[in-house]
Amino acid sequence: MSHASKEFLPLEIAVLTVSDTRTLDEDTSGQLLVDRLTEVGHNLADRVLIPDDIYQLRAEVSRWIADPKVQVILTTGGTGFTDRDSTPEALAPLFDKQVEGFGELFRHISYQEIGTSTLQSRAVAGLSNRTLIFCMPGSTNACRTAWDNILGEQLDARTKPCNFIPHVKLAEECESQCGPRG
Repeated sequence: MSHASKEFLPLEIAVLTVSDTRTLDEDTSGQLLVDRLTEVGHNLADRVLIPDDIYQLRAEVSRWIADPKVQVILTTGGTGFTDRDSTPEALAPLFDKQVEGFGELFRHISYQEIGTSTLQSRAVAGLSNRTLIFCMPGSTNACRTAWDNILGEQLDARTKPCNFIPHVKLAEECESQCGPRG
């Protein structure tokens, strides 16, 4: 049985950039994600840039997880190996379920682009309170790779044989708790 729909279903997606050095004006990675998601018809629920701090990351993502309007969270940055990179450590404890294949598939696709350097990507994803969370590296190219090769399809209800839409908070649930969209 297919978990696909005949119609595109717009999602409410929040974008979080993790950076100690960028501002929103300089955030090409976060902006690429915003551009990609809005170009296909999804809605930007919120956009925030915060420093690489485990507790600030958990607080912001926890706020979105608890928000009935937010269905998907895309994070960029903080997935490398430097001392300050802490996105996986901050967010993995919040996952009700981990999406094991996201990091594996991301690194597989990235290998074609950057070779063995992809080993240093700690891209992860999970589901928390029916909110999908995808953690990507901070480079604009990495965000492009993730959206164009994985997320664009999996966040589209028309993708067969299955996609992530049945697993997120439904629009009807959002409306009953938040009021009509738009």
